[in-house]
This record gives sequence, structure tokens and C-alpha cells, in this order.
Amino acid sequence: MILHQILQLSSLFRSAVSIHLRRNIGLSAIVFNKAKELDPVQKLFLDKIREYNTKSKQAGGPVDAGPEFQKDINESLARLKRAYGEGDLTKFPEFKFE
Repeated sequence: MILHQILQLSSLFRSAVSIHLRRNIGLSAIVFNKAKELDPVQKLFLDKIREYNTKSKQAGGPVDAGPEFQKDINESLARLKRAYGEGDLTKFPEFKFE
């Protein structure tokens, strides 16, 4: 009987320690990755993403989009308005649950 209780407690202890170790290892891996220098390919990728982000903020929309892109967007929006009715189709719909 006592042996059975000891085994149950050791099982609970092992699972608790296991969860704690997994969390700590996961957090330390994130900190370690931030601390070390990035791979050159990763650095180039992140630089390009940041560059595109600044360009899109300056342009106020897609980067290097010509007039044909805007024409296609307007045609698509007009088609959707004919199919689904009026409203602003460029915004995410708001749902209200009661």
C-alpha cells in the first residue's frame, strides 16, 4: 500500500518536473536564438521584410503597384458589390452576438 502511494507520488512529481523543464528549455531556446547572430540568409530575409514594410507604409498600400493593379481591385470590388450588396468590402465585418 505504501509502495503504491510512493509510486503515484513519484509519477506526479515526474510529470510536474517534466512540464517545468520543457517550459524552461523552450524559453531558454528563444532567449538563446535572440542572443546569437542570425544566419546570413535569415538576416537578408528579415531585412527585405523590414524594407518592404517601410515602403508599404510610405506608399499607403502595396509596393510597386501600377494603375492596372488599382483597376483590377476596383473591378473586383464592383463585382463583389453586385453579388453581395452594398457596404464597405475593404473592411473586416463586425459581428455582434447577443
